[in-house]
Amino acid sequence: MAEAERAENEQASTGELLAAWSERSGGEQEAWTRARPGPALDAIAARLSAVPQMFLDDRVSVRALAGDVLGMAPACVRFAGDERVRRGAAIALWIIASEELVAPFSSPVGGGAAALAVDALALRLAPVSDPLSWISDDERRIEAARTFLLWRGYLPEGEDAQTASSLLAAVDSLARDKALADAYEGHRHRAEIARKLQEARRKEAAARYSSE
Repeated sequence: MAEAERAENEQASTGELLAAWSERSGGEQEAWTRARPGPALDAIAARLSAVPQMFLDDRVSVRALAGDVLGMAPACVRFAGDERVRRGAAIALWIIASEELVAPFSSPVGGGAAALAVDALALRLAPVSDPLSWISDDERRIEAARTFLLWRGYLPEGEDAQTASSLLAAVDSLARDKALADAYEGHRHRAEIARKLQEARRKEAAARYSSE
């Protein structure tokens, strides 16, 4: 059985999920740089508080659900056998699907870029914050809403990047666990080095090609 197929049917460690996110994300600083004004934080949080039971049903395939909502499978489906990942992804997919099922947001949250937001909730947040708490706990719901908006490419309406970054850091569940936070920084550092090496190789190959 292929590695991806094995992973899809196994529980993953928190470290594995955070490492997968580090490889997927492209870096938080770049995300803040890309972010532009988007929907109101309260609008996203309100949808989070009203996730339909069908999206939380463990019998629903995240791969199939993502196919219906996004038309593609986000990276997190590799780990969909992990209950945290499955629920985190399903809740993110609900936010996106709710534009059609409930009402659109002031800026659209669907489209191809939405897969990264799904992965952010499933791989970055769900391993350190129970997805069910995003529905029941105000602070965790705000953390999930802010995380979703950032990785969808948006700043909450009325906030600049510095303010939004500070407010997300203030509710960051990962930061409360020093051991996990330190490990995550290690993952991020290694992923950043790998990205820089890959970019250097790409530029070197392009230069070599152009000189031939």
